[in-house]
Amino acid sequence: MSDRKAIESWLTDMDGVLIHEGQPVPGAPEFVRKMRASGKPFLVLTNNSIYTPRDLQARLARMDLHVPEESIWTAALATAQFLSDQRPDGSAYVIGEAGLTTAMHAVGYVLSDYAPDYVVLGETRTYSFEAITKAVRLINDGARFICTNPDPTGPSTEGALPAAGSVAAMIEKATGVTPYFVGKPNPMMMRSALNTINAHSESTAMIGDRMDTDILCGLEAGLETILVLTGISTRTEAERYPYRPSRIIDSVADLVDEL
Repeated sequence: MSDRKAIESWLTDMDGVLIHEGQPVPGAPEFVRKMRASGKPFLVLTNNSIYTPRDLQARLARMDLHVPEESIWTAALATAQFLSDQRPDGSAYVIGEAGLTTAMHAVGYVLSDYAPDYVVLGETRTYSFEAITKAVRLINDGARFICTNPDPTGPSTEGALPAAGSVAAMIEKATGVTPYFVGKPNPMMMRSALNTINAHSESTAMIGDRMDTDILCGLEAGLETILVLTGISTRTEAERYPYRPSRIIDSVADLVDEL
């Protein structure tokens, strides 16, 4: 894509790009160090809403990936910002962990199961039938349905886990109400990230490992898109999609010399 501007800011996915199955991707620590040393704005993005940026900072640091807390942007933060813009100081019934509840409190939202403005579904390792039932009834009573991300499964060291997208599908089937997904591949996730670091789409690159979320989201937001082969999508699978990344590389180690 020779007509694009030089890359002045970076957005990168976390799982599958910087870490894989609980371990740093080879070359990722050096990539992060060079990215920070370059002085260019960057954000690490994740659709995972379980953890706060501080939690993720500590988790990454244990793997020699030293990312500042303010350089981590989660689907929970994007969801809270979206709801604050749509309906300031509203109320929500939240199914999720500290990453989501902390973000909701930070924008002034009241968490309540009494006639909430929204039902907000995020990631958790302990989805309860009772909470899902309450969400169904609140949506049937008129609450708007929001989900942090559409991922049907998430990674773990033991294998795939059911994720928010799967639970959202169950609630949608029970209520007939389709949720609004804020996280990737919604380009709103990218635009909110760009706004956070005052970056412009024409001079920003998105690095991801999934064609159906990272690359699609970056493409629709007008970014240069770089698919790495250290996560979900393979080179062969990438060819099956009707859209293409700007380029495909083996890993972020191949980008160190560009920083």
